[in-house]
Amino acid sequence: MDLKNLDKSNWQTYRFDQIAKNISERVDPNNTGLKVYIGLEHIDSESIHIKRTGSPDDVNGQKLRCYPGDVIFGRRRAYQRKAAIATIDGFCSAHALVLRANPEVIDPQLFPFFLHSDAFMHRAVDISVGSLSPTINWGTLKHQEFLLPPKDHQAKLAELLWAMDAVVEKEMSLLVSIELLRDTNREKLYTYGLDALKNENTTNLKVSKCGLIRNDLLEKKFFDCVEITIGQVDPKVDKYSKLYQIGSERIEPNTGQISELKTAKELNISSGNYLFTEEDVIYSKIRPYFKKVANPNFTGLCSADIYPLRPKDKSLSKEFLFCYLLTEKFTRRLLRFQNRTGMPKVNRDELSSMYIPLPCRTPSTVTRKRMPLLAILSIWQSYGNPYPLIIY
Repeated sequence: MDLKNLDKSNWQTYRFDQIAKNISERVDPNNTGLKVYIGLEHIDSESIHIKRTGSPDDVNGQKLRCYPGDVIFGRRRAYQRKAAIATIDGFCSAHALVLRANPEVIDPQLFPFFLHSDAFMHRAVDISVGSLSPTINWGTLKHQEFLLPPKDHQAKLAELLWAMDAVVEKEMSLLVSIELLRDTNREKLYTYGLDALKNENTTNLKVSKCGLIRNDLLEKKFFDCVEITIGQVDPKVDKYSKLYQIGSERIEPNTGQISELKTAKELNISSGNYLFTEEDVIYSKIRPYFKKVANPNFTGLCSADIYPLRPKDKSLSKEFLFCYLLTEKFTRRLLRFQNRTGMPKVNRDELSSMYIPLPCRTPSTVTRKRMPLLAILSIWQSYGNPYPLIIY
């Protein structure tokens, strides 16, 4: 099959309600024998697999019944591309559609991939209604028409796509293992220093206001060695509108990677923003458990939901601060102050209660053995690489 030059002369057009059936069986979570709940939060974007679930205790209000083989499609915010196969009996969010392939028209093995195709997803976005939370109505979706190949071609496409999916899943599993190793190493390095590379059992530790750390490390109050940029600028002013603007949605959780860079003018930003420079680390104060921290090497603007943090102590480097803000050690202690049920948000008072572990002297006056945490920064020069430092 030549995928680059598909012959579509014998393909046929079908309405979506001919391709799939909408299963609208209702479930009351407080009165059901079903044990598995699947919310949109349990479905990963651009994946046909459901890798986590909830329980009836998590939700209230009527939900939708789903059966093994049905596809749960997120009809709210369709641009997130959430459509995954149910593998067990359960129920799902009412903000989804439960779709069942019509085997007379489309191969059920191909159907999940069809839902992830650009042809379907772009149409889904186009017919969504509402500005804050665009949603698809079945009454509109069922009349949409799509071009499908003959059944024998569908079987070949499905076989190819499932083989490709198996490769992707293996790669994703490897990446998850690597990320877990990275996070573990990160914690070890900020607890044991370079001894994490040798023998942790010989390291003398102490319980500090930073958590468990080496005996020979100091701890300083956060704002004794870090300052926050104050005062906002107008992103519509010419000299600022040409700068890259970073919102928390453009910072990848737990890695520090910044997604597509665009200027404030390109993004049509009009509200006040903070100005940051290459001397600053930027830290999202919304939902701190996502650990959205970035280490930019340019001057730009960040939204009011982000703190530009600048080291003001010579013993604290920007890179050291960046890596420390990404640790579970820092985040876990910061979350002690959170009592908001809606959207957790870090304020300055909470940051002022935090501490940072630091070597007792500067690099120029201390040997490598005496400055373990500063020495690790050279190891982390490739931190942006998806493959982390591996400790043997």
